[in-house]
Order: sequence, then structure tokens, then C-alpha cells
Amino acid sequence: MSSIAIVGAGPGLGAAVARRFGREGYGVALLARDEQRLGELAGELAGLGVDVRGFSADVRDPRALAGALERAAEELGTVEILQYSPVPQPDFMRPVLETTPADLLGPVEFSVFGPVAAVQQVLPGMRELGRGTILLVNGGTAVIPHPDRAGTSIAFAAESAYGHLLHDRLAGEGIHVAQLVIPGAIVVGHARKDPAVLADMLWGMHRDRHGFRHYADDLEG
Repeated sequence: MSSIAIVGAGPGLGAAVARRFGREGYGVALLARDEQRLGELAGELAGLGVDVRGFSADVRDPRALAGALERAAEELGTVEILQYSPVPQPDFMRPVLETTPADLLGPVEFSVFGPVAAVQQVLPGMRELGRGTILLVNGGTAVIPHPDRAGTSIAFAAESAYGHLLHDRLAGEGIHVAQLVIPGAIVVGHARKDPAVLADMLWGMHRDRHGFRHYADDLEG
């Protein structure tokens, strides 16, 4: 049995992805900082028939994140699918001329060190399976930098570069790496950015395995 690990799982997109992949028979590992909320979300999903567990970890702590993913594999089966989709903190989005080196530490820990730690932890299991999928979910500043959101613009660009390198390097091993760019907010009821619609898109990216970058909606600016 194999599983999907959703890093940055919450009641919106994370829950929708858990339901979508759970319907396909995958065990679901939810990873986030708040242990109480994780427990509540896992309980709701379990009530829908999803084989799910919650694992508390801060993505800015590489050792804790790797440990949580290790426990997830032990309890739910090898992580075949890794989704990295935590929501950036508001203080990452400072104007570029007011952004100091210290202001970039958090965004880089969040969007570079976190994905690298997660990938390094799950990659051996994927290689043993002979297959795997790594899904990176980012906002529009990953493609079009915004002068008032310097932290995410810089860190998302670095995460995108890392993901693209992985895409090229791992394709020959049966491991697909892809990025979903979601411009603006996730909106319940939106034709393209409703959580369930996005979850279907992520499932299709895993299933179809075509290309690196995908867009949930049209970019602005």
C-alpha cells in the first residue's frame, strides 16, 4: 500500500485533495503545525471513509518535517505522492525596498528548505516503488513577481527552479514532478479555483504526468 502526504494540509485545498486521492484508495497523511486542527480534520475525513492520519510538523524545521514524513510512511505505506502546499505567512509579503536579508529567512525556510527536506525524505521510497509524484502548489508570484510581496516572489521563484530541476532529473526514474500555480485566492464555488476543482486538477496532474507547470486560472498583471 502507498500513500499521499499533504504538507500544509488545511480544511480547504488539503481536505479536498485528501478526499479526492482517498477515493482512489490512497492512504492520506496530513501534515501541518496545529495538532488539534489536524486531529479534527483527520476525524472528519475518517468519517467519510478516508484512511487518514495527522502528523504535526513545522515546515520551517527540516528535521521535524522529515520525521513526520517518516512516521507517515510507517503508518500508511510508502509515500508515493508528495504534495507541498503550505500557505505562506502574511509577514513574508513585504515591499521589496523594505525587505532585509533577515526578512527573507522565513520565506526561504518555508519555500526552499521545506520542499528540499520533504523530497529528500520521500525520494528513496519512491525509487523503491519505481514510481512517484511530487506536486508543488504555489501562488501567482511564482511566475510574476510582485513588488509588494517580495518574500514570496523570491522564495517561490527558487522553489519553482528546484521543482523544474527535479522534473528534468527524475522523469527517467518514473517520478513525475509538477507545479500548480493558483493566481489569487482559492474560492469556494469558483469555476476554476474551488478546492474540489483544484483537487481534481492535481489528481489529473498525477495521473496524466504531462509537463511541469500548470495553471489553475489566468494570471493577472
